[in-house]
Amino acid sequence: MSAYRASGKPQRPDVLVCAGLDPSGGAGLIADTRVVAQLGGRPVGVVTALTIQNTTGVLGTHACDAEVVGQQLTFLMTDVEVRAVKLGMIGSTEVAKAIANALHLTNAPVVWDPIAAPSRGSGDYAIAEALVALKPHLALVTPNARELAVLSNRAVDDLASAEAAARALADQLDCAVLVKGGHLGGDDSVDVLIHAGGREEFRAPRVQNGEHVHGTGCALASAIATELALGKGLADACRIAKDFVLERVSDPQTPGRGSPAVL
Repeated sequence: MSAYRASGKPQRPDVLVCAGLDPSGGAGLIADTRVVAQLGGRPVGVVTALTIQNTTGVLGTHACDAEVVGQQLTFLMTDVEVRAVKLGMIGSTEVAKAIANALHLTNAPVVWDPIAAPSRGSGDYAIAEALVALKPHLALVTPNARELAVLSNRAVDDLASAEAAARALADQLDCAVLVKGGHLGGDDSVDVLIHAGGREEFRAPRVQNGEHVHGTGCALASAIATELALGKGLADACRIAKDFVLERVSDPQTPGRGSPAVL
């Protein structure tokens, strides 16, 4: 498919988002699509789960019908050529399998922010089965510290243990893993990209109370996917995305009475 419209103007690359719906807009599909658009992509996507939440917290999650999700994705991708994929909250093992089946229709890089242990609320599906289903498609996984511990079945207490867990997870999934340092303490926020060729480190001054800003993981993964769609290499995409999120964490939105949001 041509990267140009009939007018000859460059076309924004399509980025597929599969994520839950956060009614407050601070995370999930609403935030993801805003990030993609801000960075120069064109978002397309499906809702994988409905949540009952506002800025004060999450009361519940309800997975969408897996058959419908699969049909939506299959019909979409027989028409639109996506350049990258961002996965967020999956909702259920059945939805994970439906997504995995549809992803056979694209070779676009897949970035998964695995909402197994979000900063607010918790996942309630068999994350191990989702991993098995999605493994053939993953280019990068971006877990927070708690998610990394769940996915790797290892203790994650500091950056060193996080790196060891990420290396084990990268070997297990045969993909890259981005260790996020937002909840690991220290004067700097240090993210480490673990991949087959070694490691890349991204360091930035820690923003006071930045770990309490809602939606940072969603924004980071969406930004990485968009930069990959725009043709950036993985390390550059991670670096640009970290800077993008850092800027917004430094000046978050306060849409309600609860947690501030990255967007």
